Amino acid sequence: MTSPFIPTPSFDVLPTRLASWAIALCALVLWTPSFGQIEDPVSWEFSLVNSETEGLQDLVMHASVDPCWHIYSQDNDPNEGPVPTMFEWSFPEQVALQGEVKECDPIMEYDPNFMMDLKFFEEEVYWRQTLDLSQTQDGDSLKGYVLFMVCDASMCLPPEEIPFALSVTDISSARPDYCPPSQHLCPHAEGDHGAGDGETTGEEEKEEGLLWTFLLGFGLGLAALLTPCVFPMIPMTVSFFTKQSKTRAEGIRNALIYGAFIIFIYTGLGLALTAFFGVDVLNVISTDPFFNVFLFLLLLVFGASFLGAFEIQLPSSWANKADQASDRGGIVGIFFMAATLAIVSFSCTGPLVGSALAGAANGSFAAPTAVMLGFSSALALPFGLFSAFPGWLNSLPQSGGWLNSVKVVLGLLEIGFAFKFLSNADLVLQLGLLQRELFIAIWIAVSLAIAFYLFGWFTLPHDSKVERIGVFRFSLGMAFFMLGIYLFPGMWGAPVKLISGFPPPTFYSEWQGGGGGMAGGGHQGHVEARFDDYEEGLAAARAEGKPMLLDFTGWACVNCRKMEEQVWSDPEVAQLLTEEVVLVSLYVDDRTELPEEEHRLEQYGGKDFRIRTIGNKWSYLQASEFDRNAQPFYVMMDHDGDQIGGSAGYDPDAELFVDFLRDGLSSFVH
Repeated sequence: MTSPFIPTPSFDVLPTRLASWAIALCALVLWTPSFGQIEDPVSWEFSLVNSETEGLQDLVMHASVDPCWHIYSQDNDPNEGPVPTMFEWSFPEQVALQGEVKECDPIMEYDPNFMMDLKFFEEEVYWRQTLDLSQTQDGDSLKGYVLFMVCDASMCLPPEEIPFALSVTDISSARPDYCPPSQHLCPHAEGDHGAGDGETTGEEEKEEGLLWTFLLGFGLGLAALLTPCVFPMIPMTVSFFTKQSKTRAEGIRNALIYGAFIIFIYTGLGLALTAFFGVDVLNVISTDPFFNVFLFLLLLVFGASFLGAFEIQLPSSWANKADQASDRGGIVGIFFMAATLAIVSFSCTGPLVGSALAGAANGSFAAPTAVMLGFSSALALPFGLFSAFPGWLNSLPQSGGWLNSVKVVLGLLEIGFAFKFLSNADLVLQLGLLQRELFIAIWIAVSLAIAFYLFGWFTLPHDSKVERIGVFRFSLGMAFFMLGIYLFPGMWGAPVKLISGFPPPTFYSEWQGGGGGMAGGGHQGHVEARFDDYEEGLAAARAEGKPMLLDFTGWACVNCRKMEEQVWSDPEVAQLLTEEVVLVSLYVDDRTELPEEEHRLEQYGGKDFRIRTIGNKWSYLQASEFDRNAQPFYVMMDHDGDQIGGSAGYDPDAELFVDFLRDGLSSFVH
């Protein structure tokens, strides 16, 4: 919940040298190997202060966060992404809670560890719970603990619990500045460099993201120009302005105004959607699996419409009224001419507008506006250009069957892109319905279908007969044919880097056991751990006469995935991992609850370890036995459970990992 009072922020800025030190520290943290020590980037202070409301007190939980790390808001969904900050109380019955825990406005940005937009805080943050302590006794105390998770740009530490205890009489007279302004010095996007090493800052990344969103809209706007509903309107509309205007200058001016109104109408749609639903709602639905299923179905409908199954049209009365209003003349008439174009062409532009808005649904207020600005700019561009240079109209190709061919190609592409949204939902829910092989097979089918259609090997009901194939059509068909051929090896585990990041990840595949679970070994250079339990792995190592390699990892660990994809895929590394050792992956952020009888409280480094989940169990094992808490972390064990050789962490150099493995193997005594 947002704090009801936020003091006026100070406009003092850090001295340049201090800011430089902070950025340099960020770079150092991101470059330093993650296995070198116990990471402890958050310190906590708990205090009791008088509330703004007379007679009440605030229990204040203050977190100070090291540079380049961030702690998550309590408002994130606990079932998706990281563990949100949570509080559990153990108060006397006389203590009355007043409302819920309040927090300041969080940063909301894309988090590469979880591949979704999340709310988090940097540097320092205050949470506060207002209490009524008027009925308590002097000897009463307030006890509880905070559960939180902290991440940087490349890794997350396991969830941690911090207990606290305060006397009800220990009330401070000074209230802290609850919402200090953040300096926002560290990058949040995936990467290994700090801002001082030329990496883009958060603001630059945001601007770059909006640029790509604008270009997405612009590209779809150009595609809309080549549809049967829009393309014939270009010469008609330009001729109208040039013939009805008294001078050429007036014709150009009216055409430019017409284009400006097109931009106004479509961009206004993006603004209206954001204003109506709100940024928070857009953020929630953009990461919600059920909303992604809705987008999947929506794009399937749009694709079917482009293929000629039916037409999506706005009520004809809207077009008639707009057309009548356009007869008024002047600027008002030009506006309604633009509105008429938007309504009449909706059967062609509607699916593309829907695709544009779907692609921009990332929870940002500016994204829907940017994509619609790009779309409408491309749509309005030819009206201004051809009005200024009417001779260019002669170079336009004649309307004909090729316009319907454009719609068919766009329809097939929309169907292909629809499955990306279904994949998003499937990955979140871990249903295993659309694993990597099936996704790639769908795109092979789409690519070949477009190629065969462009070659004229089949037609659809609304198509004209193809007498001959032009150079451009043949070249475009060959491009899609080559894409289909290129994707074929991806069915059997090839990386297909040309579309990297678009299909599901390599571990989410049928031949890897599906859904990212433990598979029975490697395949074509890709290695999966055989076990995800320490005792089971040790028993197998004893039975097979091999050492056990522990891989302390996490689902939300970018560098862990990099090691698996870039280092474990090396032929020599893959051979050693599958034939010479028993590989055991222990996920320190696994939230699966342990049986009640296995719950316990341990201590290490002066801190309590409350072990209630599988992740807690492996996190404590790593910290207590190896004095490490960052992932990835690799260590080899003999049959007595003792470490042999050294240890390793994140380093993309496969040769170094081979040296680490051979060092441990040379020390292993059967």
